[in-house]
Amino acid sequence: MLFRSGVMRIAVTGASGQIGGQVVRLLAGEQAHRVVALARRVLPSGRWPAGVSVRAADYADPEALSTALRGADTLVFVSSDGPVAQVMVHHHNVIRSARASGVAHIVALSGLDADPFSPFCYAVSYGYTERLLAESGCLVSIARASIYSEFFTGFLARARASGQVRLPAADGRISLVSRADVARCLAALAVRPASGCHDITGPESFDLAAVSALAAREWGTALEYAGITPAAHCAEMAIAGEDPWWMYAYSTMFASIREQRWAAVSDEVRRLTGCSPVPFRETLASCKTA
Repeated sequence: MLFRSGVMRIAVTGASGQIGGQVVRLLAGEQAHRVVALARRVLPSGRWPAGVSVRAADYADPEALSTALRGADTLVFVSSDGPVAQVMVHHHNVIRSARASGVAHIVALSGLDADPFSPFCYAVSYGYTERLLAESGCLVSIARASIYSEFFTGFLARARASGQVRLPAADGRISLVSRADVARCLAALAVRPASGCHDITGPESFDLAAVSALAAREWGTALEYAGITPAAHCAEMAIAGEDPWWMYAYSTMFASIREQRWAAVSDEVRRLTGCSPVPFRETLASCKTA
């Protein structure tokens, strides 16, 4: 990983999460910069590499965010989660606090589908956040990540019992990307000059028939894609007791998949990190016995 000359102070939001935690460890491992881990609550010091400072800063608390970000040169802004209205408020708080605290460069995690006109509810928040970043007055680098391999593998794992992957994706393709690759790209962008938008994807784009066949081969089990209608998917989620918000979120995600909004493949992982992106089969292999 190539670093700019001089020691920088780099703050990372969502440090207790899977992506943010990996970014903190990657940056701290180079020992070239001072890293500040921001989380909703301060976690035990032994969780972090030596030299990492830890600050409590909830996305919903602008005052705590401003205090935690004071003195930071760069912010790695890992997106919030939950209902979209809440996410948009959180993101507004983070960006406003970064600007008020004098942060020069924001490296933000966004989505490959970042479009206010997308059917996907989170694409709206991605688009809104990118507009706020553009208006912030800060230098900006944006990592637009595709759907996480680990997240999507959950749909396949739950289908093992029936042998059918019953989802409403039609022939939509997805360039599934590992969380580790997304974290490595965020860490790389944090130590480079601001560089605009980067599509962060896996090395290939698959439709769900191919994804299911790959899982069946890797796991040695019968598994096939059985495309269903959006209405049938909603009914099955309701019967399974899914939370209404997540029923809506999943339904809109698959609507965007059907529109091929997650199909693009880029070489940005290799370009930013110098390493090839993790193939989806490796993610499948990691949960072979799950």
